Amino acid sequence: MKEFLVYTALRIVMFAATLGIVLGVWQLIAGEVVLFWAVLAAFVLSGIGSYYLLNTPRERFAQRVDERARRAAARFEELKAKEDAGEA
Repeated sequence: MKEFLVYTALRIVMFAATLGIVLGVWQLIAGEVVLFWAVLAAFVLSGIGSYYLLNTPRERFAQRVDERARRAAARFEELKAKEDAGEA
């Protein structure tokens, strides 16, 4: 759960920072900001940036999810084997 919270928090911070930069640059260049397009640009840019910059937290999160899935599958197989043994 910790890995999920860390990765999600980093994504939110990255989006907020990117939005601030996009709004600032847009204001400097154009003088007025169209909020819809600025948010869309920030969303795309932060997504691209997070792919490269947040690779380590994303890998940790993926490993944690994989571990939990393996444990759940092992428990399921164990219960299935007990059930099969009980029927015999």
